[in-house]
Amino acid sequence: MDVFGHDLTRRQLAERTGDLSAVAGIRHVVLDDGVERGVRAIDLRTSAGLELEVLVDRAFDLGSARITGIPVGWRSGNGFRHPGLHEHTDEGGLSWLRALDGLLVSGGLDHTLFGGEVDATRYAYPPKQTVSHGLHGRLTAIPARLLEAREVVDPESGPSVLRLVGEVIQATSFGEHLRLTRTIEVDVDGREIRLHDVVDNLGFEPTPHMFLYHINVGWPIVDEGTEFVAAISRHLWQSDSVAEQGISYRTLPAPVLNMVEQVTEHELVVGPDGLHRVALLRADGALGVEVSWDPAGMPSFFEWQNLRSGQYAVGLEPSTHHVGGDGAAREDGSMIWLEHGQSREYRTTIRVLVGQAETDGARERIRALGGQPD
Repeated sequence: MDVFGHDLTRRQLAERTGDLSAVAGIRHVVLDDGVERGVRAIDLRTSAGLELEVLVDRAFDLGSARITGIPVGWRSGNGFRHPGLHEHTDEGGLSWLRALDGLLVSGGLDHTLFGGEVDATRYAYPPKQTVSHGLHGRLTAIPARLLEAREVVDPESGPSVLRLVGEVIQATSFGEHLRLTRTIEVDVDGREIRLHDVVDNLGFEPTPHMFLYHINVGWPIVDEGTEFVAAISRHLWQSDSVAEQGISYRTLPAPVLNMVEQVTEHELVVGPDGLHRVALLRADGALGVEVSWDPAGMPSFFEWQNLRSGQYAVGLEPSTHHVGGDGAAREDGSMIWLEHGQSREYRTTIRVLVGQAETDGARERIRALGGQPD
């Protein structure tokens, strides 16, 4: 392990400190003020300077993230609201926007994208002929059950990994009964976050499944001149605001007063390793974020630009479905239906890049796959 510039084995590190928490570790906390009061969280800290907050009571999503004290994950101003304050169907189904905060906010498990009413007769409960969905579904406001939180040491090679495992159940009588099992790993001396999600159907009716990651990056990685880098074969869809405002999806401006969000669905080129890759790179090359994931699970991808003054973020959004959402997926046959015991698997890596060599390396990896439209 590289610990503060020293190449040490796990034994050598143990000889130098009686507690791993001197250099890295896992700490259980409970947030205790304002709208966050009562939210259980776990702080992960590595010797490379990565600090990551895992929100146990908010679907095991990722809250604040920093590298050597510098923010990586976006903070919206909403705070990590206690799930008991969430109003799923309020504001015309847009109340999810009051829960949008942090590095990762997950959408699902039976619905993502914009809401509406869809058929629910498959659940054989006559009073419920339809089910109403809000933006990005119910998952965000469901507390997880913590299954594991520990350091794992490879007995052969010796590298140490900080591992968290949580389970989120989305269920109702006469409706869906889905389970998300999420594993989060970071190397003790690392700067990358590895997510492994498995969603399975515990119920006995065929159940729709949609899933989306809202990976939110803020200032100072998002800044004037920051470059969005991706190998893009074409744009599948753009919000009307793209043409109306003309703000580049490739090179970011300074904060824009009253900007309307811009969303583009990009068709990405798959790399030789079978993965999709995108990156946000500061103009000075000092910092960046690279996200890679298996498109077998999430073939679609959206870039969300919320560059409005006072908010100022970019969302990188791998998704199981195109922008049309639930209704369109049912009509065109792309909806994922899980039978009892069936599951879907998702693997994603969020890598924090530090310094010109690492940001240039990410650009070169992605550019080797292809270019991107102006």
